[in-house]
Amino acid sequence: MLKASHASAAMKLRLLLCILGLLGLFPVSAQAQIAPVASPSGPVMAGPYVVVDAATGETLLERNAGASWYPASLTKMMTIYIVFEELKAGRLALASPVPFSQNAHAKPASKLGIAPGGSITVEQGLRALVARSANDVATAFGERISGTEAAFAHRMTETAARLGMTATQFRNANGLPDAGQVTTARDLALLGVALVTEFPQYYGYFRTQDFMFGKQKIGPGIKFLDLYAPYADGLKTGFICASGFNIVGSAVRDGRRLVAVALGFKRADLRDEFIVRLLDEAYLLKTAGSRPKIWQLRNGGSGPATVLPYGECGTIRYDMPGDAAWLGTYGDWRTARTAFDKGQAQLAALGFQRLGKEYILPVTVNKATRQAAIIADLEPAAADRLCADYKARKLFCQVKKPHDFVAPFGGFWR
Repeated sequence: MLKASHASAAMKLRLLLCILGLLGLFPVSAQAQIAPVASPSGPVMAGPYVVVDAATGETLLERNAGASWYPASLTKMMTIYIVFEELKAGRLALASPVPFSQNAHAKPASKLGIAPGGSITVEQGLRALVARSANDVATAFGERISGTEAAFAHRMTETAARLGMTATQFRNANGLPDAGQVTTARDLALLGVALVTEFPQYYGYFRTQDFMFGKQKIGPGIKFLDLYAPYADGLKTGFICASGFNIVGSAVRDGRRLVAVALGFKRADLRDEFIVRLLDEAYLLKTAGSRPKIWQLRNGGSGPATVLPYGECGTIRYDMPGDAAWLGTYGDWRTARTAFDKGQAQLAALGFQRLGKEYILPVTVNKATRQAAIIADLEPAAADRLCADYKARKLFCQVKKPHDFVAPFGGFWR
């Protein structure tokens, strides 16, 4: 009887393990792909991320790296990869013309704005893709190389498969919204590493911050290059409402190159802050080649999460965990910005090394609009001390919590 009991328990355990194994094959909910990540003033919501060592392929940090995601303008990394292939093969030269069709010209902003029948050089196009993320230029490249954008998208998908990007499908060259255009953080990391390692002679274009196009200055490029100087050396950002703010960034520190992917933020500044801290954390990790390789990570999961529903996209939101210091509301933006700058200077004078973020909030009451000067995303002690200092000098300052920022923001009228 005792043996039978043990056998029964063993069968139940095996059955439970089978059930759990089958459950693991089912996709997780899309919303589960978005979860809190740490920030200096509290948790913020974000999507998948991964950091990989470019030399060894080791995955140093990751969360949901195989979850499906819309690539947005990170798509242009593959467009550039194929342009680099054409340059390396001699089928294009940096001075080769890239003509613009009516189809390319009609793409929405961001764009370079070349008229149908006009053209730019390949080199100008590469700089425009990085410094402006120009959608019309991406389409023009696709048509120049493959005849049509649809044919170019097919080549992009085939190239992705060859690179091991097993969950990636492309439908256009620029990343404009398309439900069939999907990727994962894992796949984007593979693409970032490939760009760095396969095309050292051309990779420098990913450092483009601005350039002159005739009399027009095109730029600026990605802030990551400045925020993580002198280590950061390029790649790309991307945004559409559904996928939020995304970045693939590369950095070299102590002779070691890492490629990081961070997806699904509601604000660009929170995304940039996170990738800097993510890379700092990854560089501290000790590794002897024993960690899983990026290509060994499993792709899979449900369809992409929606970060910003279209009805909310473009609306004014706080979306930061820290306290804020409201320094008054003024008749024009310049005066409000001056008040913000003075507040930041006073924070530094009080001994705070981590200053806040600029948040000049337009407030409308009775059809009149004024600009509220706000130092955002502060640690509680910083906001409290700054306002105490202001009040001691008989100046206006109020500490505001994240839940105080509710449209139409009438509470910030003064």
